[in-house]
Amino acid sequence: MKRYLIVGLGNPGKEYERSRHNVGFMLVDYLSKRWGIPLSRARFHTAFGVGKVYGKRVVLIKPQVFMNNSGISVAPFARFYKLPLNQLLIIHDDVDLELGIIRLRAAGSSAGHHGMESIIEELRGNGFPRLRIGIGRPTGKRDVTDYVLEEFKSLESQVLENVLDRASKSVESYLIDGIEMAMSRFNGHMIGE
Repeated sequence: MKRYLIVGLGNPGKEYERSRHNVGFMLVDYLSKRWGIPLSRARFHTAFGVGKVYGKRVVLIKPQVFMNNSGISVAPFARFYKLPLNQLLIIHDDVDLELGIIRLRAAGSSAGHHGMESIIEELRGNGFPRLRIGIGRPTGKRDVTDYVLEEFKSLESQVLENVLDRASKSVESYLIDGIEMAMSRFNGHMIGE
């Protein structure tokens, strides 16, 4: 039976819990509830849970190191399970996508995301799928670093619930149908369109 690692990126700690940068954590928490897989275990500086979903073994992972060091948590898990990289899905925020848009890719560069840079460096490769969740860019002259660490505004939070639901379905499609089919079904759709 195939095993899949599903990793949501974020920063640990209460002060970052609802920040834009933590949508990866939020989706893993959403999947944890949806699939009944509690994140009650700890290993390799992570909180994780193990379960079966659609006949696949799934490990849900939230690294408990700061975002920019995500690779030191993710790489040991991938090596421990001796997984091919196509069975590792990384979920992270993306300022270059509007809130409401999700985008799956089979592989690729970090696109400037420091958490992804760390993972690519530690894995010595970028041939793993990733799910990017749009959080939008700050308006005016606001600093991007400050913006991603802010909490979602009230109206954004309403959109976010729909985003998490749609993103969870894209992860399920990846598990059931594979990355190519999931990409064709879910990429580029704006919530509400």
